[in-house]
Amino acid sequence: MTISRRALLALTPVALAACTTDELNSVLGDVLGGTTGRGGLTPAEAAEGIRAALDQGVSAAIARVGRTNGYLGDPTIRIPLPARLASIQTTLRRFGLSALLDDLEVQINRGAEVAAPQARSIFVAAIRQLTIPDAIAIVNGGPTAATDYFKRTTTPKLTNLFTPIMTDALQRAGAIQTFDQMVTRLEGIPLAPQLGADAKQDLIRHGVTRGLEGLFVYIAEEEAQIRQNPAKRTSEILRRVFG
Repeated sequence: MTISRRALLALTPVALAACTTDELNSVLGDVLGGTTGRGGLTPAEAAEGIRAALDQGVSAAIARVGRTNGYLGDPTIRIPLPARLASIQTTLRRFGLSALLDDLEVQINRGAEVAAPQARSIFVAAIRQLTIPDAIAIVNGGPTAATDYFKRTTTPKLTNLFTPIMTDALQRAGAIQTFDQMVTRLEGIPLAPQLGADAKQDLIRHGVTRGLEGLFVYIAEEEAQIRQNPAKRTSEILRRVFG
């Protein structure tokens, strides 16, 4: 198959997968700035640098959110209650009766803080599976191309991983017990809004979804910093690829 390097750059990762190894190596070299890449890098070394950047980004993001107040103390990613519960929380707060729901909001954030570090194994697997077409798309992509790759390749697995972890974390944080107490109290309050039978599962799904969204926020931020800020390139391979 004969194809120009400019045309290769325009192809999607799926289309790139159909190209020969020599063509992929050649175009990756062009993307990085020369026949063997920026600073004499081979395509294999360039891919290694991209993997290193991904690993650094994930590690920094997990360290940031996977600690006490990593979610709760951060207004950007703090997890509110699901809309239905948040509405009840607002109503009850007017009467000084929102303590249980306020506590539940704290506990769901605590659950995410416990669950986030356990996502690392999924990210490591995705980094190891990075292909040359993936590498080309990431190097030639925007400031969050690697994060977009992670979202595409890991979200289903992360959701499956996070759900039992979040359930267990909420249980240990006391959130499940708090939720049950709240439901019992609401049942005893005349005219109070009632929750459906699936409200507890909705709470867990909400915690999982918002927890992952918060993690990706800081993976994306770290990726952009590695691309833009030389001080973030903490290894020789990162400096050679992104310098």
